[in-house]
Amino acid sequence: MLNRTDLRGQVPSAAELRATLPRAEIDVDAALHQVRPVVEAVRDRGVEAVLEFTERFDKVRPASVRVPRERLATALSELDPQVRAALEESIARARKVHADQRREDVTTTVVDGGTVTERWLPIDRVGLYAPGGLAVYPSSVVMNVVPAQAAGVETLVLCSPPQAEFGGLPHPTILAAAELLGVEEVWAVGGAQAVALLTYGGVDTDGAELVPVALVTGPGNIYLTAAKRMLRGLIGIDSEAGPTEIAILADETADPAHVAADLISQAEHDTLAASVLVTTSPELADAVDAELQRRVGATKHSERVGIALRGKQSGTVLVSTVEDGIRVVDAYAAEHLEIQTADARAVAARVRNAGAIFVGAYAPVSLGDYCAGSNHVLPTGGFARHSSGLSVQSFLKGMHIVDYSEQALRDVASKVVALANAEDLPAHGEAVTARFPS
Repeated sequence: MLNRTDLRGQVPSAAELRATLPRAEIDVDAALHQVRPVVEAVRDRGVEAVLEFTERFDKVRPASVRVPRERLATALSELDPQVRAALEESIARARKVHADQRREDVTTTVVDGGTVTERWLPIDRVGLYAPGGLAVYPSSVVMNVVPAQAAGVETLVLCSPPQAEFGGLPHPTILAAAELLGVEEVWAVGGAQAVALLTYGGVDTDGAELVPVALVTGPGNIYLTAAKRMLRGLIGIDSEAGPTEIAILADETADPAHVAADLISQAEHDTLAASVLVTTSPELADAVDAELQRRVGATKHSERVGIALRGKQSGTVLVSTVEDGIRVVDAYAAEHLEIQTADARAVAARVRNAGAIFVGAYAPVSLGDYCAGSNHVLPTGGFARHSSGLSVQSFLKGMHIVDYSEQALRDVASKVVALANAEDLPAHGEAVTARFPS
C-alpha cells in the first residue's frame, strides 16, 4: 500500500536524502496573496472585517468575538465525565513535565565588581490557537496553555473558529478545556483573521477592547501559517506548522500490527499527513502493507487515511542496517519519531533530529498526543533539524543585566577602546574614556 524507496546498499548524502525521502509539498508563499487582503482588512477595519470573513469562511456570524464567560462554565458543566477525567489527567501530567522546564535567573561574576545576570521573563500577553477543521482539538488547548502558565504568562487569549452548529461559538469541548485550565478570555475567530486580530487588536461589538498580544502559538491550516509568516515581527510566533507526520524506525522485531496502527493514527489527521516507515526488514514492510490493507477499510476515516497513505508524502524506506536507518530519520527530522527496534532506548539515544521520540512498543505517538506529559506542538517539515517543540521556554525571553563598578570598567577600558577603533567606531571608545577624564 505504501510507496517504497529502496536505499539498501546505498550511502546517500544528507542532501540526497532530503531530496529523496517522502514529504508533503506545502507552499506557504503561494497562500500569502490570499491572506494579505484578509490581514490588511482586519488591520484597517478591525472586528467588522473579522466578522465578515468569519461569515464567509465559517458560515456563521457570532454576536461578538469574545465568548461570554458564562458559556465556558456551561460547557464544562455539560462535558462528558469521561472526557473531563481524561482532560484532567492530561493536564496533570503535562503540568508535571512542564514545571521542570522553568529556567532560573543566573548571575555570572565576570571580574571583581563586574557581573552579568541572565534574567528570564515571561511574555506578558499571548494568543493561543486551537484548530477547528476536520476535528476538534481540546488536547491542543492543553498543550498551549500549560507551558504558558508554567512560564508565568500574565494573560492568555485562546482563539478557536466559531461553529455554526454551536451558534457561532467554538466547539463546546474547546470551551470546556479552557474553563478547566482557567483561561477566561476566549475569542470565536479562526484562520488568518484570528492571527490578524491577535496582532492588531480591536473593539468588540459590545464596545469591549480586544487587546493585542505579543506572541501567537498553536497549529492551524496553511492560511493561518501564511498569516503567521506575514505578521512575524509585529508578533512572535512559535513555528510555521505544516501537515502532521510520523516516521517509524523498525527492524524485524517490530510488530507489524503496531506499526500499521501507528501509521494510520497520523494519517487520520489530514489527507496531507505523512506516514513513513524506515526499516531494515522487507518482510516487516510486506506485513505492514498487509495490515494496512486490512485496517484502513475498517477505520472511521478510511477515505482520508487512504489518501494520506497513498500520497507521495508517505512511504516505506528500506535500509541495510539500523545505523543507516538512523541516518535516514536524522535527515528526515520527523515531527514524531517512533523507535521499534531491538534495544530501542540505545537507538533512540543516537538520534539527533526529531520533534519528539517515542521509544519501544508501548510508547505510541497517540500517547504523546494526549497523556504522556510531553508537548504535542512539534516542528514539522524537517524543522526539527533546527527547532524545538513548544515548551515553557517558548513563552520566556532572556535579558542580560550588566552591572560594573567604576574600577571594573576602568580595568577593561583600554580593551573597549582598542576594539572600538578596530571597528572604526571611535565614539564607542569615547563613551568609556569620558568617564575617566585625565
